[in-house]
Amino acid sequence: MRTAGSHGGVVLTQVKTPHETFFMPQRLVIPPFQRPYVWTQEGQWEPLWDDVRRLADRSLAREANVSHFLGAIVIQQQEGQVGSLGTWTVIDGQQRLTTLQLLLDAIHEEVAHAGFEDIARQISDLVENPEHFIKGHPEHRFKVSPTNRDRTAFEEVMAAEPPIDYKTLERMGNPKFAAAHEYFAQAARTWLGDADMQTRARALVDAVSTNLQMVVINLLPHEDAQEIFETLNARGTPLTAADLIKNFVFQRLEGTSEQIEKASHQYWGPFETEYWEANVQAGPVTYSRSSLFFNQWLIAKTGKDVASKSVFSAFKSYVADNPMPMDTLLPEIRATADEYHRLAQEAAHPTHDLTRLGLFAYRTSTLKSEALRPVVIWLTDPNDTPVPPAQLTKAIENLESWLVRRACIRAGNKNYRDLTLSLLATLKAGNRESAGDIVQDFLARQSSPDTYWPTDDEVRTALRKLSIYKRFQRGRTRMLLEAVEDHRRGWDGPRPKHESRVRRGSLSIEHLMPQHWQAHWSPPKEGIDRDDLIHTMGNLTLTTSSLNSKVSNGPWHGTDTDPGKFEILSDSKFTAVSITQDAVKRGKKAWTDETIQARTDAMIDVILEIWPVPEGNVGLQNGSAPAVEVYVGIPDLLAAGLLTAGQRLHSHPPAYAGKECTVTEDGWLKVGDELFWSPSGAAKVFTVHAANGWYFWQTERDGGDRLKDLRDQYADERGLTAKNDEGEE
Repeated sequence: MRTAGSHGGVVLTQVKTPHETFFMPQRLVIPPFQRPYVWTQEGQWEPLWDDVRRLADRSLAREANVSHFLGAIVIQQQEGQVGSLGTWTVIDGQQRLTTLQLLLDAIHEEVAHAGFEDIARQISDLVENPEHFIKGHPEHRFKVSPTNRDRTAFEEVMAAEPPIDYKTLERMGNPKFAAAHEYFAQAARTWLGDADMQTRARALVDAVSTNLQMVVINLLPHEDAQEIFETLNARGTPLTAADLIKNFVFQRLEGTSEQIEKASHQYWGPFETEYWEANVQAGPVTYSRSSLFFNQWLIAKTGKDVASKSVFSAFKSYVADNPMPMDTLLPEIRATADEYHRLAQEAAHPTHDLTRLGLFAYRTSTLKSEALRPVVIWLTDPNDTPVPPAQLTKAIENLESWLVRRACIRAGNKNYRDLTLSLLATLKAGNRESAGDIVQDFLARQSSPDTYWPTDDEVRTALRKLSIYKRFQRGRTRMLLEAVEDHRRGWDGPRPKHESRVRRGSLSIEHLMPQHWQAHWSPPKEGIDRDDLIHTMGNLTLTTSSLNSKVSNGPWHGTDTDPGKFEILSDSKFTAVSITQDAVKRGKKAWTDETIQARTDAMIDVILEIWPVPEGNVGLQNGSAPAVEVYVGIPDLLAAGLLTAGQRLHSHPPAYAGKECTVTEDGWLKVGDELFWSPSGAAKVFTVHAANGWYFWQTERDGGDRLKDLRDQYADERGLTAKNDEGEE
């Protein structure tokens, strides 16, 4: 069937069998901008084999007109010299085509091994080109040629001589090719059995070569392949924004196929690594990290908001508004992405020396805040005029102070995106040489409840009362204690007193007065709520190893034969942590409620010194206290007795009936062996797509309160406004 193309050309659409698709000498080339091979046994190989097996069984039963439809592929003819091997670019369907080749080759090996070479030959002609077509061009041997990233591993398994040592093959490149080939080979071997093998071999070969069907859409060389690609993606092909951007860029990259492949390896290859392909959450949205990077990069470049669903269209608009050759744009993207990755690597290492920027990246990562990342990308853009080091440090320190102070008072973040756009516009209108001054002045002028820079008094009041161990995520609590420790070690001054910062992200948080204090500690004085006080900052320290439960829950002072917590923490391996040493000195005689309160005040003083506000900070200027908007989490509901540790929560939507998660003692939700801080993260295990976990989970299998109801109850009792999403706090 011939249909009109996107620009008035002709597109040929046909229903073809694998024999009709692959028989002619040809090369079906998967371009370097396509994704690597990702199909799996459970997701695709087993269903495909089940279809093939059913076709073969029906063929044995002599049923007529048996067939099975596999879906569609889109290929585009490449212009070539007369008499050369016909070459087609695979625009869509590369996973299906590659899997078919692995299936065909595996069946060929098994049928040939069974002694039926003539039958097997019917398949080999669908996998390999005749020898006289490939002389001098060994890369033309196989009819399907995967991306440069996958090609070596694919060709190795396809060329392997039987019997194949699959374990050896799995050590090279993408292991999925060897795994798929082995799965299909074993399945074919089992189906062929021992009796009447010749008849069964013919039925199996017929099933895979003539009874499967595909719609093959052939585009002429001048047709707009990108338009077809985007249309197919819009119909449900699971491609990320980064996948679409890659296809868009390389469709427009000029040069020979060798030059394009080299550019793909050099500039895009790093995006196809575990770091960039990992899924990450930014607020309520889950991205591949590469897609999140492009979202933030585009915001930094354009100064405009870019919704998660609009990253690709925003990229196309950016290219249209800023025309430049793709061989210029690609290196710029790569350089920015490399700096992005370098900073993340620096922040993730627990002991390496940190630049000020690396420390900012680590600390803000514990706040789960991605909103200001576009500002950091703009400030550190390696393709732009460098911001002077002193101004960069000033900008980073002010951004960090603003974020941390707002986190300490648990202020809402619903307008952080707007603030980021406004700050970028202010920076772009100014001079990069004054970026630090611009950032500080901009933040100091913020006066609304959603964006203002909290004062010393507000932070002090919040942290005096706040049971941070219960109310903050562990990473955030640990980061605050680490910052105080680093300050005591002199790392915020001109000369550190200690040779290194404290080890990040791994020390244990220890209560000095235990959570279960009743057995060994006298009751508090009237008016002191000890159950909240023990979770405040003054009662927490960092230890290089966890104390055993007997010591941790025991008395402060013990005996020579049965030492208490004071004696244990006085050991040099614990006092190497300065804030623990400070606690030991303060509690030499006793550890009391008053000691906790005094130490809290002293630690708050340090926090205010680490993260100061500049002179001229206006703070809140609307004449009334802000509506306190906070993120209420599972730990809050636990602390309030609205949930209990070990309690099972049940799915509410009928479509997901029977799904459960468990509330842990630390306020996480456990699904199987996985732990989730947010209800939505736990819900997404079952829904796959984004879901609001506060509505998804309820306390009883057939009813009860939804988490949203408990959250609202908690907020109402305290005069708070609970945030309606699970964005960064």
